[in-house]
Amino acid sequence: MRHTGAIILAAGASRRLGTPKQQVRFQQQSLLQRIIQTTRQTNANPVVVVLGAFADTILPDLQDSETNIVVNTDWESGMGSSIQSGVRELIRIDHNVSDVLILLCDQPFITPVLLEELITTHYRQNKGITACSYGPVIGTPVIFSSTFFPGLLALTGQEGAKKIILQHQQEVTTIPFPEGIIDIDTPEDLENLR
Repeated sequence: MRHTGAIILAAGASRRLGTPKQQVRFQQQSLLQRIIQTTRQTNANPVVVVLGAFADTILPDLQDSETNIVVNTDWESGMGSSIQSGVRELIRIDHNVSDVLILLCDQPFITPVLLEELITTHYRQNKGITACSYGPVIGTPVIFSSTFFPGLLALTGQEGAKKIILQHQQEVTTIPFPEGIIDIDTPEDLENLR
């Protein structure tokens, strides 16, 4: 029986934004609380949150989140180490997990409906990777089957999951998520969101 676990990547330092994006408020919640709540309204379980920069200030916000939190002490080396931390923790908690859903905390328009469509499509198409498409971009949220866990665990430095998507394009199914193009990286992005 297949089941999908989720990893929410929230370890970055938000240097271009100048303030922790994990704690940016949108519709009465922080972006991180929002994506946790969204993910918990789906069948994805367990949910692992990877923190890094600002972990000490973010942790108190997550006390009631009913998620598994791991702090990546090597977050400065790049996204690859955060993905590694998340996958390792997910497998440690549930070694029967068959697929992993990877999300970022700065895409504010992710909904439970979108995530359920992603999971359903992933199971139905039975390919190794199911990703979202926005414009010319294929990216997060994205689901990888367990056959890709070794590749995810081998990511280093600034390498993100995009590397694996590009290496295995014949294994990729996509669903449209036009609002996925909106993420919060700069003060201008934040101003446009508000």
